[in-house]
Amino acid sequence: MTRFPPLRPFPPRGAVVLAALIAAGCVPRTEPTPAPAPRPVPVPVPAPSPTLAADWQDWPWTPGTWTYDRDARGSRALYGAAGADAAVVVRCDRGARALYLSRAGSAPGAFTIRTTSMTRTLAVQPTGGALPYVAVRLAANDRLLDAMIFSRGRFTIEQPGTAPTVLPPWAELARVVEDCRG
Repeated sequence: MTRFPPLRPFPPRGAVVLAALIAAGCVPRTEPTPAPAPRPVPVPVPAPSPTLAADWQDWPWTPGTWTYDRDARGSRALYGAAGADAAVVVRCDRGARALYLSRAGSAPGAFTIRTTSMTRTLAVQPTGGALPYVAVRLAANDRLLDAMIFSRGRFTIEQPGTAPTVLPPWAELARVVEDCRG
């Protein structure tokens, strides 16, 4: 009868060391992960101004729409994109019988209002509100208001250093003017 060597309950020490080394090779190294590089803050690049036609009457309207509302002081027409601050505001102050035409921004240059029947340059003043606007004061019976209302298709507010604002002469504007005259 053949005798077999007795069974050992544990593998030889060399086999344990070899198994440990093989297992260690399967575990990925844990090196410190470098902190992510800070993302550069994108610098807003202004959209290129569209090339305007030689004739201002062919310029596209500034994006937006007119809205009308009333309060205790009078009425106002606001022009701008939905959900944004108004680009242009025409406010009737009934007590003073005056209209204020204001445009967003703080540029100090005078407005040039261009209509199909009249062009006039007017000095502006800052409005002093939380948002920067500059404005001109017009008497309720100023003929420039009629020229804006009856301008064919559009009128403009131009100011040095800024893009022209091209506005449609919609009913909201006429309504504010009539509110001040009434």
